[in-house]
Amino acid sequence: MSPVSDYDLHSHSTASDGTLEPRLLVQRAHAAGVRALALTDHDTTAGLEAATDEGQRLGLVLIPGVEVSVTWHGRTVHVVGLHVERGHPLLEAGLSGLRAFREWRAAEIARRLEQHGVAGAYEGARRLATGAIVSRTHFARYIVERGLARDLREVFRRFLVRHKPGHVPGEWASLEDAVRWIRAAGGQAVLAHPARYRLAGPQLRGLIGEFRECGGEAIEVVSGSHSREDCLVMAAETTAAGLRASTGSDYHGPDNPWLELGTLPALPQGCAPVWENWSH
Repeated sequence: MSPVSDYDLHSHSTASDGTLEPRLLVQRAHAAGVRALALTDHDTTAGLEAATDEGQRLGLVLIPGVEVSVTWHGRTVHVVGLHVERGHPLLEAGLSGLRAFREWRAAEIARRLEQHGVAGAYEGARRLATGAIVSRTHFARYIVERGLARDLREVFRRFLVRHKPGHVPGEWASLEDAVRWIRAAGGQAVLAHPARYRLAGPQLRGLIGEFRECGGEAIEVVSGSHSREDCLVMAAETTAAGLRASTGSDYHGPDNPWLELGTLPALPQGCAPVWENWSH
């Protein structure tokens, strides 16, 4: 097991598709030994106030963040914003539009699943979503609850990825807009878990290059979904691009026992940490 990192800059609460309320998430991070936690819910900042209050009570630094959904050349990618100003009008307007699309997408996912024999999909997912957002993860949890799959990974593989019954393509923000909203809100834009996109070298460098040109500042080199080899590859790409490196578990809750807050390997040597010049 990796030692606990002081910094965990990617996590989710019940404000999006995590299973812990913001205060409980901060408590768990504090108990694990994390010193600075970023709450980065999908397309919403709704959990930041409660998380910040709890961080102040416990003496944990809560980094206000968000994870913005992006469509890049027909692919869905994610950009994390760190140190964003909660309530900034441009950021909140952009996120509101993404949440409106999420509402439509949830209804469409449910309709397609119903056609393939998964009854009550929307109602089930809505019941499991304690926040305003109904995500694919909530549908996956409902399908597991129904006994139609063993775990979330099987649900996504059989139902929710491209060419499967419940797949609905995303129509998210442009890369340029996502970075612009984050920067306008005083934040730093971080390309999230890039190894998950399974891009060949030239495609990956194309994404990183466009991200940098838009004003992106860092890449999530260490991620809960990255292997050791992924971390080394992303460290090399980050350094070559002259960007900073971030680290985050992408924690969603204790129902994923293979992943814990702060349990992350150190950044590879040569990386410039995104937090290097922070004063918190």
